[in-house]
Amino acid sequence: MTPASPDTLREHVAELAHEARWDEIAELLAGIHPNDLAELITGLSPDYRERVFNLIEDAIKPDVLAELEGRAGKEVLQSLTNAELAELVEEMAPDDAADVIADLSDERGERVLDLMEKEESRDVRELLKYDEETAGGIMTTDVVAFKDSLTVAETIERIAYIDQDEPFYYAYVVDDQGRLVGYIGLWELLKVRRRDLKLGEVAHRDVIAATTDMDQEKVAQLMSKYDLTALPVTDSAGRLVGRITADDVMDVIEEEASEDILRLAGSDDIELFQTSPWQACRVRLPWLMVTLMTGFVTSTLLKHFMLNLSEVIALSFFVPIVMAMGGNTGIQSSTLMVRSIALGTIEGRGVLRILLREVTVAAIMGIFCGAVIALWAKILIGHDPNPAYPAAFLAVTVATALFVAMTFGAFFGAFVPMFLHRLRVDPAVASGPFVTSSNDIFALLLYHSVAIIMLAVYHYAHGAAA
Repeated sequence: MTPASPDTLREHVAELAHEARWDEIAELLAGIHPNDLAELITGLSPDYRERVFNLIEDAIKPDVLAELEGRAGKEVLQSLTNAELAELVEEMAPDDAADVIADLSDERGERVLDLMEKEESRDVRELLKYDEETAGGIMTTDVVAFKDSLTVAETIERIAYIDQDEPFYYAYVVDDQGRLVGYIGLWELLKVRRRDLKLGEVAHRDVIAATTDMDQEKVAQLMSKYDLTALPVTDSAGRLVGRITADDVMDVIEEEASEDILRLAGSDDIELFQTSPWQACRVRLPWLMVTLMTGFVTSTLLKHFMLNLSEVIALSFFVPIVMAMGGNTGIQSSTLMVRSIALGTIEGRGVLRILLREVTVAAIMGIFCGAVIALWAKILIGHDPNPAYPAAFLAVTVATALFVAMTFGAFFGAFVPMFLHRLRVDPAVASGPFVTSSNDIFALLLYHSVAIIMLAVYHYAHGAAA
């Protein structure tokens, strides 16, 4: 039997809930994956979310609660008593439990922690000390580690008695002070024939680890670079305190990519979980106001442009094209640079070399586009029966201005993200709206400057000839 699509299932559950056929809903939910249940509850009307969550089998409620986000997650949390929540959180992995507790008010979070078993409460408190966007914030304290003084036989014996639900593939090796000294894969461990060897003798010493304060984006880059399924996390003294698994990193990659895309558009990832129009306005309006302010500057510059070049009104025909091409070139370079920074591909490469590459690419495109606009300008201006200047000369002026605007736009678009990155500011925060608005101003200034210079040269050349 083919399983129903998420949309079909949600619609069917909504219909049953509307008719108060709760027993049928309970039967329908049995056997559905926790992630699918979380998606189902999120898509339901707020009137039904709490009731449907209560119909889920108790065994998988912790997994469903861990996957609920945004308003749906908050509504379900508010519907639970502190005792109920403490019981559910105890069954979660420590990192998921910490995420749930972090969504509560400080007062309620403390009450729930007090109701939990001491060991689970201690693990969660330990994780809550770290910033949520660091390795410490996304790691789990469920880690398998053995002292380097144990023999292979003793290690295999102890693995059989480990009480851990989440599977592990590496056993980490620590010294007497708990400092990470190596690791060994379980399959490698089983293949060791001399079971009397010390674990420290067979472990790999070239261990790659993250520190608790490492940014989660750097963690994702590290695991991607070395194709790791799990990454150990150490404190400032090198002691093993946890591990980060591939599923955690997948969430980080999705989160960081969404954040960069939205910020490039002048928004924020908070909109993914907010439905209020006022909340959306609060996020978007500041950058739109910045764009509006720069529009005032652009209109002022355009006024002076028209006054200074009133004798050559034909040049104003091409202002929108020059501004648009300069802005688009800047956005291309800016987007490429923000993504390169996010992926860590610019580390170790010279900044000047990167800028030179972008400028070179823009210059080549500027020459091509300049030739095209020159041809179009010659055709458009050539119909004027009494041109103040030869159409060919004005076409060259427009082409030169476009070339300069595109080249500068690429330089500026690449420079801003790198500059913000050096200042330890997320380059995606300002790169999109800032580059777009600034490039409009610079494109108009450059067009005006090029036109003035070219006309001055024309007058000088013809004056000298006369």
